[in-house]
Amino acid sequence: MINKGANKVMECLGVKSGEKVLIIVDTITPLSIGSGLFEAARNIGCDVMILTMLPRSRHGEEIPLPVAQAMKNSDVVIAPTTFSLTHTQAKINACKAGARVASMPGITENMMTCGGMTADYYRINEIAINLNKRLETAKKIRVVTDSGTDITFDLEGSTWYMDTGMCREPGSSSNLPAGELYIAPKDANGIFVVDGSMSSFGILDSPLEFTVKKRYVTNIKGKYAEKLNSILDKVGTKARNIAEFGIGINPEARLIGNVLEDEKVGGTVHIALGDNSTFGGDVIAGIHLDGIIKVPHLYADGEKFILSFDN
Repeated sequence: MINKGANKVMECLGVKSGEKVLIIVDTITPLSIGSGLFEAARNIGCDVMILTMLPRSRHGEEIPLPVAQAMKNSDVVIAPTTFSLTHTQAKINACKAGARVASMPGITENMMTCGGMTADYYRINEIAINLNKRLETAKKIRVVTDSGTDITFDLEGSTWYMDTGMCREPGSSSNLPAGELYIAPKDANGIFVVDGSMSSFGILDSPLEFTVKKRYVTNIKGKYAEKLNSILDKVGTKARNIAEFGIGINPEARLIGNVLEDEKVGGTVHIALGDNSTFGGDVIAGIHLDGIIKVPHLYADGEKFILSFDN
């Protein structure tokens, strides 16, 4: 039931009686999700409000100023919007003001009750901490797949971030469902083949191949290349920045064609294009698109790296 998922969201955010809770929806958000979150916050004793806006056109596009101002004046912000608010300046500014922000782009009723949202987030937190300890000193990560991926990321001076769903400190933020370790690389070179799903395209029935030189995509091949190039060209050169390398660590997440959950699938990796200003990067692009790679082989500083989800 929606109520169970909504209550879990409140638990992850550590929502307390008397807090100001803002729920941001758009005209496409299922009504049951907005109302379910509203009721869960009201039952705790929060001063809760829903703001409805028009949908954005892409992940990372900025939101209307009145909504951004409301975010800054809230203790907790929950955003089950069509497109992600994670990679926006509005989210950065809300966190700087002390808000705890959960972005849930494209969340469905099914996702609220099944798959990644049902995970034990205390366990995911432990998995993330252990994985971070193993990777925090790595200077280079190489990803290879049988489908043609061979790309190397320069991580020197970069910091890993953990999205564990535990979002209880002022200024913290998370996706829900959660479960990934991610980083903004200093450089990237090689080829990667997205064979899982891609933001704006869902599950791919034909892979997309990206050529990367000095951290920027120089060529895209595949059935959907023309359409993806059109999306990127509307934004500009910064949309082709290799913004993120991430590792999925949620054992309950499923590949369903919704990147919010797809990128959390345990054992997958994802590479994102565009904006990384919200997690230590140097590019503000107004777009953030993730591509999921299903069966990666990882090498950290030249040594084979085995992903483990055991505590």
